[in-house]
Amino acid sequence: MQILRDQRVPMRDGVHLATDIYLPKNIESPFPVVIERTPYDKSKPSRSEKQLDGQHISRQAMAARFTEQGFVAIFQDCRGRYASEGIFTKYTAEGEDGFDTLAWIVEQPWCNGRIGSMGLSYAAHTQLAMACLHPSGLSSMVLDSGGFSNAFQCGIRQGGAFELKQATWAWRQAKESPAALADPQIREALEQEDIHQWFARMPWQPGQSPIRHVPEYEAYLLEQWAQGSFSEYWRKPGIYAEGHYDDLPDIPVLFMSSWYDAYVSSTLANFSAFKRHNSTPQHLIMGPWLHGDRNISHSGNAEFGAAATFDGQVAENWLTCRLEWFERSLKDTPTQASDHEASVKVFLMGGGSGTPDENGRLQHGGRWLQSQQWPLPGSQTLSLYLDHEQCLSQERPSVREANLSYRTDPDQPVPTIGGALTSGAPVFAGGAFDQRERPDFFGTRGDNQPLAGRADVLSFQTPPLTEDLIVAGPLHIELWIESDAPDTDFTAKLVDVYPASTDYPDGYAMNITDGIRRSRYRDSWENPEQLEQGERVKVIIEPFATCNLFKQGHRLRLDIASSNFPHFDVNPNSGEAEGQARHKRIATNTVHLCKDFASRLVLTTLSAEAMSALDNQSTD
Repeated sequence: MQILRDQRVPMRDGVHLATDIYLPKNIESPFPVVIERTPYDKSKPSRSEKQLDGQHISRQAMAARFTEQGFVAIFQDCRGRYASEGIFTKYTAEGEDGFDTLAWIVEQPWCNGRIGSMGLSYAAHTQLAMACLHPSGLSSMVLDSGGFSNAFQCGIRQGGAFELKQATWAWRQAKESPAALADPQIREALEQEDIHQWFARMPWQPGQSPIRHVPEYEAYLLEQWAQGSFSEYWRKPGIYAEGHYDDLPDIPVLFMSSWYDAYVSSTLANFSAFKRHNSTPQHLIMGPWLHGDRNISHSGNAEFGAAATFDGQVAENWLTCRLEWFERSLKDTPTQASDHEASVKVFLMGGGSGTPDENGRLQHGGRWLQSQQWPLPGSQTLSLYLDHEQCLSQERPSVREANLSYRTDPDQPVPTIGGALTSGAPVFAGGAFDQRERPDFFGTRGDNQPLAGRADVLSFQTPPLTEDLIVAGPLHIELWIESDAPDTDFTAKLVDVYPASTDYPDGYAMNITDGIRRSRYRDSWENPEQLEQGERVKVIIEPFATCNLFKQGHRLRLDIASSNFPHFDVNPNSGEAEGQARHKRIATNTVHLCKDFASRLVLTTLSAEAMSALDNQSTD
C-alpha cells in the first residue's frame, strides 16, 4: 500500500488536522474510504484492537487489511491533539471537523464518494457528531461503545449529577496535551499531583485543581461541571444526537456496547432511533464487558465464561467483523448477509456455578441471545413495591402511612464499588463486585463490611426466588420522597444476591446496574426547583438497561442511598449552584412506602416461554 503521513486537511477556520492516508497499491480507480478520527494518537495502536489471541494490531496492520480488500484507510488526530493544529475542547468541535474532513475526502481522486467510519469511545463520539450534520459521502458507521445520544443524560451528566470520569480523563489526557508534550515541566507538574487527595477536596475551582497546569483542559472540565440544567450548552451536535434524530442519514450502522460500559443508554437510544427512522440495516451487539474490553471474559470480579468473548463467539474477530460490515455497506457488489442473520445479539449474564474460579472471580456465567429486536420479543413489565419491612413484593402496600428515613452526610458519601463506568483510573474502576467496603476502593472504610449495612443505605429485597427471573431491558425506580434539605440526590442499585455458601459464607451481592436523580430536576431538566420541607414528591431514577438471569434461590435487591462517589459528584444538600459546594449540610431523607405514596421498582422481564421461543429461533 501507499502511505501518505500527516497530510494537512483544512478546516473551515483555517486549522489543519494531521491525517494519515493508506491507499491500495493499485490505485487506478477510486475506492471506498474508511476513516477513524481519534484524540488518542493516530500513529499508536488503539486499545480496541486487542484480539483474543493476545495480538495488539497496529494501525498500519489494520490499514493493510483494509487496503488488501479495496478500501482506503484513514486515521486522523482530532483538533488540538498530537500532530493536529488548534485548541482541544472536549467533544464540541467534532461535528464540524468531521464534516469538513469528509468534504475534503470526497474531492480526492482516490475516493469513490462512499465513506465508512469506525472507532471506539471518543472515536465513536466523533462519528455520530459529524453524522448529525449530514457530511458528504458518509455511507456507513460502526459505533463502538460511544456516540452521544444526549450527553446530559449519559456520558457527562446523568440524572442531574456530574460524572467524575470526566475529571480523571481530563487529568490523564492533559499529560498528552500539546503544552505538556512541548514542556516537560508541565507534564512533570501534572504527574506530581496527588489525584486521590484532589478527589477528597471537591468541588474544584479555577486555578485550584490538578489540571490547572493546562488551563484549557481545566476550563472545559469546570464548564461541564457548572452546566447543571439542560440549557443550549447541551444541545450542540457533538453531544446531542437526540436533537437530530428526525433527520438522521439513512445509512447502515453497527452499534456495540456492553452492560458495564458507560454508554449503555446512549447506544440503545441511538440504535432505536436509527432503526425507527431508517430503512437500512441496523445491528446491535451488547456484551457483558467493561468499556471496549470485548475479549476479556470477566468484568470486575465476575467471570462470565469463555462464551463471553467477542472473538470466536460473535464473529471470527473484531477486525474481520468490521471488514465484512464495510464490504456489505460500501461496495458496489456487496457480500450478502444471511437472511436469517440476527440483527440483535445480546449477552444474558448469569446462570453460572457461583463458585470462585482459579483467579478468585465469581463464576456468574451467561450466554448469547439472538433476535431481530430490542427489547427482546415477549418482554413484560414487572412492578416490585418497596415496603416498610424492606422487602420487594408484587403486592402494592395497603398501609395508610409507612416510611423509612436515613441521614446522608456529603462528607461521608456512599463509595462507588464498580458499576457501568469507564475512565476512572487511577481513582475508581467499573465492573461487577461484591458490594462491600473493600480497602482497595477509594472512599471506603476499608473494613469489608457490606454497603447494605450502612446507616445511609436502605436495602429492599425479594425472598429467595422460587424460579429463575430474567431481567432484560429498561428499568426505572419511582420513589416518593421528602427531605429536610433544599436539594439532595437519590441513588438506586440493582443487586443479584447469591445465597450463603462454603465459598461465600455471607453470600455475594453482585451489582448489576445503578442510577441517580438529583432532586432539583425531578420535574424538569431545564427548570430546577428546590424541595420544600415536609413536601412529598416523586423522583424517578433510570439506571442503565441490563440483561441478567437471577437464578432460583437468589434474591433480587434494590439499594437506595443519596450518593455514589466518586462515580458521581456529591450533592452538598444545600441547594447551591452546581460545582459550588461551600456550605455542605447533613440531610435527613425519607422514602414513603404506603398505599397512596407507593415507591416501586419497574423491570422489563422475559418469561420462560419467551426465552424458549428465542432459543428455538437461534437454532432454526
